[in-house]
Amino acid sequence: MHLIFRTLLLLFVSGRRSALSIWEAGSIPLRVLLTDIDIAMHMNNGMYFSVFDLGRFDLMVRSGVWRSMRARGWSPVAAGETISFRKSLRLSQRYSIETRILGLDERAIYFEQRAVADGEIYARAVIATRLVSSAGPVSNEDIIAAFGAPPEDLVLPEWIHAWRLNNTLPSTRRPAPHAW
Repeated sequence: MHLIFRTLLLLFVSGRRSALSIWEAGSIPLRVLLTDIDIAMHMNNGMYFSVFDLGRFDLMVRSGVWRSMRARGWSPVAAGETISFRKSLRLSQRYSIETRILGLDERAIYFEQRAVADGEIYARAVIATRLVSSAGPVSNEDIIAAFGAPPEDLVLPEWIHAWRLNNTLPSTRRPAPHAW
């Protein structure tokens, strides 16, 4: 909820920006706010995933996918995330969130997102997302029918497959008991 007003503003503004294909890269300019930093006076590591949400929303709105998803009753959910940090973003620093789809497989749509300042990557994340409806996960066939096929040269890096297999929790239809 801490980003609800920022998200609503972004959804409004993104609808007025130039259109993109869902398969193109998107970019949004941001500034590190007081609510983004931690006691070390740099952007809190958890905030990166929150502002990366904004980048994905911007791409979905500008491509028309957001409206189409909502009309079908589909919602995006994160299924897995990994991030690497290189430099710290500081209070009031301007930066951009760069967002693109890496590809998809039978389980997820994979986004690469970067926090970039002064032409340099400060952090990079890969986010595995799924589209879900009240009936469960949305199939790739339905996704491609609704949004178009990905470009032929869009091939997931091999390490993504291994990451997904090594990172995935059991399905909600299978038990996942807690035991150390």
